[in-house]
Amino acid sequence: MMKNLLFLTLFVSFIATSQTNVYNYGFTDPTATMTSTDGWARTNQSTLPSATTLWSVANYTSFVVDTGAVPPVNPSPFQNQEYVTGETCPIPNGQDGTENTFALVNFTSTTSTAATGATISNWLISPTMSVQNGDIVTFYSRKGTSGTSDYPDRLELRMSTAAAVTNPTGTTGVGSFSTLCVSVNPTLAQGFVYPKTWTQYSYTVSGLTGLTPVNFGFRYFVTNAGSNGANSDIIGIDTFSVDRPTASTQSFFTSNFSIQPNPVTDVFSVTSKNSVAIENIKVIDINGRIVSENNNNKGSDAMQINIGELNAGVYFVKVQSELGVGTSKIIKK
Repeated sequence: MMKNLLFLTLFVSFIATSQTNVYNYGFTDPTATMTSTDGWARTNQSTLPSATTLWSVANYTSFVVDTGAVPPVNPSPFQNQEYVTGETCPIPNGQDGTENTFALVNFTSTTSTAATGATISNWLISPTMSVQNGDIVTFYSRKGTSGTSDYPDRLELRMSTAAAVTNPTGTTGVGSFSTLCVSVNPTLAQGFVYPKTWTQYSYTVSGLTGLTPVNFGFRYFVTNAGSNGANSDIIGIDTFSVDRPTASTQSFFTSNFSIQPNPVTDVFSVTSKNSVAIENIKVIDINGRIVSENNNNKGSDAMQINIGELNAGVYFVKVQSELGVGTSKIIKK
């Protein structure tokens, strides 16, 4: 009875629901590091774009508010309450509660002073990463203001699947970022439709033919914007993540691989159903010990495994591929 319970526990652990993180960025590095070492790119395509107002990582300090000073010392944005004269305004936190760990952009993206405002189109573009259908893209965003006046903002998350990225040009151009994934406050509605607290948004990747290199672009896109416009204030983003869910490693195996014969006496074959290369195969006994491990150095979509020296019984076959990990049960006669 104890042996059966152990087998059940191990089997459940192998097929448990899980997900693999493809990419994660929390904007914890300074702006210079973000754009050099970390591979993020920026381009401001607004009307009369400001050369200095690009997406940047927050770099606020704590200070005492004095709205009566000349010039006034007003509270910094991204606070969860209003601070008045004499109170210390703290450093604002990112989504995870850590100071200054988020990226931001604001209405000064354009230098236009036209009475009707201008169009802001200010981009922050991610490094290249490989995604597939079903991957879940998430990020957090919020307005910076904690006051009662609302100047509507809009944020788009777009995706480029081009092998060579075409950067956006002009206020309406999107370059190769033709896939609109998320639009926060798409109609620039008033009344704090854009949230004043960190709020998560998500997009499930679709329309691809397989594992595809892509870039994501955050676009601060506001019309009638700027210092004289009716729209645009300040927004932040944080905790950008791409995750690959797998309902279970067993169902993943069934969908992507076949195993023959089963039961097996000596040699069995594992074959990919979608021509994806198999990277590694492990055979694991019911105690969780790896009793056979085989790497695929040829990059083929099929492998043969010899387990003739193993004792009769139940084993698990764990297959690693670029699409994920699948696990199945095999019986050794």
